[in-house]
Amino acid sequence: MDRRRQPEPSPTSSFTSLQAYGCALLETNHRLKQRAFSVTTTYEEMSRVRARSGADMARTLRWQDLIGLGIGGMVGAGVFVSSGRSARYYAGPALVVSYAIAGVSALLSAFCYTEFAVDLPVAGGAFSYLSVSFGEFAAFLTGANLVMEYVFSNAAVARSFTAYLGTAIGVSTEEKWRITISGLPKGFNQLDLLAVGVILILTLCICYSTKESSILNLVLTTTHISFIVFIIVMGFWRGEWRNLTHPADPTRHPGGFLPFGVGGVINGAAAVYLSYIGYDAVSTMAEEVKNPARDIPIGVSGSVLVVTLLYCLMSISMAKLVPYDAIEVESPFAAAFKGSDGWGWVSNVIGVGASFGILTSLLVSMLGQARYLCVLGRSNVVPGWVARVHPVTSTPVNSSLFLGGITAAIALFTDLTVLLNLVTIGTLFVFYMVANAVIFRRYVVVGTTDPRPTAAFFLLCFSLASLAFALVWRLVPASAGAARASVLGVCAAAAVIAVCTFRSLVAQARKPELWGLPWMPVVPAVSIFLNIFLLGSLDGASYARFGFFSLLAVVFYALYGVHASFDVEEGGEKVAAKAEGGHCEGGRRESEGLIY
Repeated sequence: MDRRRQPEPSPTSSFTSLQAYGCALLETNHRLKQRAFSVTTTYEEMSRVRARSGADMARTLRWQDLIGLGIGGMVGAGVFVSSGRSARYYAGPALVVSYAIAGVSALLSAFCYTEFAVDLPVAGGAFSYLSVSFGEFAAFLTGANLVMEYVFSNAAVARSFTAYLGTAIGVSTEEKWRITISGLPKGFNQLDLLAVGVILILTLCICYSTKESSILNLVLTTTHISFIVFIIVMGFWRGEWRNLTHPADPTRHPGGFLPFGVGGVINGAAAVYLSYIGYDAVSTMAEEVKNPARDIPIGVSGSVLVVTLLYCLMSISMAKLVPYDAIEVESPFAAAFKGSDGWGWVSNVIGVGASFGILTSLLVSMLGQARYLCVLGRSNVVPGWVARVHPVTSTPVNSSLFLGGITAAIALFTDLTVLLNLVTIGTLFVFYMVANAVIFRRYVVVGTTDPRPTAAFFLLCFSLASLAFALVWRLVPASAGAARASVLGVCAAAAVIAVCTFRSLVAQARKPELWGLPWMPVVPAVSIFLNIFLLGSLDGASYARFGFFSLLAVVFYALYGVHASFDVEEGGEKVAAKAEGGHCEGGRRESEGLIY
């Protein structure tokens, strides 16, 4: 019998009774030392850890499927949800530059993801990559933020589906399809039942089959791309070049291609980074890809390049159609043709196309979020039942249903604006962590290589130099002139010196067998810099929400995750037996004996 198909029992020894749990809590400090920085190997992730899901996921996807999933996951969510807000309040007509900057950053992050996905073709994505690099706690914190990012972004996108579908058929969504509850605070007082219905239907689809979901995605994406091309053509044909420099109300709003300056373009890039959520979902499909070494690099990087080109063309199209200060934030493209003599029908067509794009984006993102939670369950840092793969459908049904329900609940009442910045900060944080991990894994073999030159000297110093650059850019006014430019130059020089010194003095500890990033560590270092720089442009309220959610994740890990993980990995059953006998300290010594 194939042993890898036999799931391990769920960890329960620390939770068999209140006394056992109390003793486990007394040992929290010891268990954190044992588990927080414990790393797994590639072999363990591919065999023992994956076996906890029971049945295998079917390997049915090829590079064409991955490109389709990547395009479907990205086009729709961002350009139809965040582009209007970003152009109106941040970048103006220069939104095309914001998309280009965000696209470069996403491509570099995609390269980092690709090296890991080829070497470690499992469903865990960033969680698994950090598990084999920095250990369990960093992986859990990243995985928790990833799940949060997907749930919130999917809820936001589902609500935008209601807005665009209303535009397609000429119905005011706020009046007809959303129920206003006067007793709830603003931003949480409009119930969207249609968004809930869409999420629940797609949840059932992804539970049924990954391959069939991919085919459905290809059909929807192909249809959607035809609408995208239509939007671009109409924008270049009907739009006016003067709108790229002239606002609708020059007495109240600045003019020019850069009405908010370079800083506005950077802020816009951070805001539209939501548009590139989706390609990382492709990496969670690695366990279901027939030929990971060939298909994953093509699928991930190819989809990001295609989508970046489409975004840039669409942003120019939107800027030509409407002056930036007259853009409707919630549905910018469809609203551009409202009231246009003889061209009002285009608004309805755009609404239909956007609806298709939003459906594909939701489908791919919900595939990705389920697989992230599945692998969190495999590692026992969340309850193991979410890791189960159904033997008939070969899909993670439990995690799909669980997250689908939570996403539907959030989409029911939470406004789009409340969600977007929190999603962006979570995305940038995860991409930053993956870029660090790919460098660390290349230069450090745990237990063999001294990690200090890589972790302390390079990664820490480079991140601090990048952070200093971002803070000076954000906090020191441009009016400071030469002084500001000098400090920025010093920070940039420090970052470059750190890269050059590290590359010349520290040798790589391992070489990728199948596919690896070129010019190490330059490519991931640039990714680190861009992610930190974009993080520096976000508002304080977003950081407060992100910090609050991260704190909740840390508390959950300390109260549950570390104990459940300890039970399975470090012999928690013997510790629990001691606890039941009233010897908590004896249990601690027993557990230490198991380790040492």
